[in-house]
Amino acid sequence: MGFWNLKELALDEFRPGIWSKVESGANLAMAFMEISANKEGATHDHPFDQCGIVIEGEIEMSIGEEKRLLKPMETYFIPAGTSHDWKTPASPAKILDVVIKQG
Repeated sequence: MGFWNLKELALDEFRPGIWSKVESGANLAMAFMEISANKEGATHDHPFDQCGIVIEGEIEMSIGEEKRLLKPMETYFIPAGTSHDWKTPASPAKILDVVIKQG
C-alpha cells in the first residue's frame, strides 16, 4: 500500500475488542491497532525487536521488570527475547506498532 491516513484507515477485527491493519514486507511489519478499554495481552516474548507509539488514549506496558502508563506521543521499545505485556485502562487506545521480521 505505501501510505496510510490513520484518520481514515479501515480496520479489521483481529480479536474481540481489538481492530487492526497490518502492512508487511520482507523484513518489517507495521500495525495500527485500536484496542477497547479494559483489554489485556498475556505476558510473552519473541525473537524480534518491537517498538511503537501511542497515538490516542492510554496503554499500560510492562517490559521486563519496568511498567509504565503511556499516553499519546509516548513510545516503547521491546528488545528481542524480553517478556512484555500490556493492558488498556478505562479508555480505548490507538497505537502504531512496528516489528522486525525474522527470516
